[in-house]
Amino acid sequence: MTNKQRTDLIEKYIRKHTYADLHTLATEFGGSLSTVRRALDLLEARGIVRRHHGGASLIETDALAEEYDFLARNKRQVDAKFAISALVAEQVKPGMTVILDGGTTTYTVARLIAGRRLQVVTNSLPVASLFGDVGTAETTVTGGNIYGRLGVLLGPTCEQAFDGMHADLAILGGAGITENGIWNQNALIVSAQRKMIAAAERVIFAVDKTKFGRKALNLTAPFDARFTIVTDTLPEPAVVNAISTAGATLTLAEKVASPDEEPDFEV
Repeated sequence: MTNKQRTDLIEKYIRKHTYADLHTLATEFGGSLSTVRRALDLLEARGIVRRHHGGASLIETDALAEEYDFLARNKRQVDAKFAISALVAEQVKPGMTVILDGGTTTYTVARLIAGRRLQVVTNSLPVASLFGDVGTAETTVTGGNIYGRLGVLLGPTCEQAFDGMHADLAILGGAGITENGIWNQNALIVSAQRKMIAAAERVIFAVDKTKFGRKALNLTAPFDARFTIVTDTLPEPAVVNAISTAGATLTLAEKVASPDEEPDFEV
């Protein structure tokens, strides 16, 4: 197979699936990881894919689609996400079993804890690729149907993976936070998150101030004594009171800037 043929096949695969990791592409099309990276670099130069650690995603030209695209959302509130993630990462100790969902702030947490020896359970393909490249954690990826725009696995198979599971900590994101609790915009995401919550001793929700006062399609969960809400700004009094009344913890991250460059975990 020529390099052009391989690149064309990789382009076709990503156009169909919207997301692909390096290892999958190397297995599918018979090249080394370096060969696949060069093909993705070429496709990125042509404006077809967007590269990130461990893989690439199709660039969506539709503005509405971009609202839900993992990589588009990952570029928003960068400093706030880093400050929140740094505080969350302090709660993750070597030897823990940690559940990570597919949120973009959760992905930033994953970058910060990638060098620790952990048991990680995730339904996020970007998170799985990150830990797969670093190789220091024992990583379990749930099954399920791929929700391509966010790079997550969802559905009954994903949810069943958490039945009978015990984790020390679950780190989750959310689309909104009100006095009612944490909200999310997709019923399948909410169903998966509820299973994650049930499987964990403690749950940290990492949400920035843009989520305050927002209701999404579904209420993931009301506040609970096992929950810690980590954010960058004090929410309105009604939310603060609701968190306190439920016995949950509210923690504010310090204002710090994210590093100028992301660490490169590719090997």
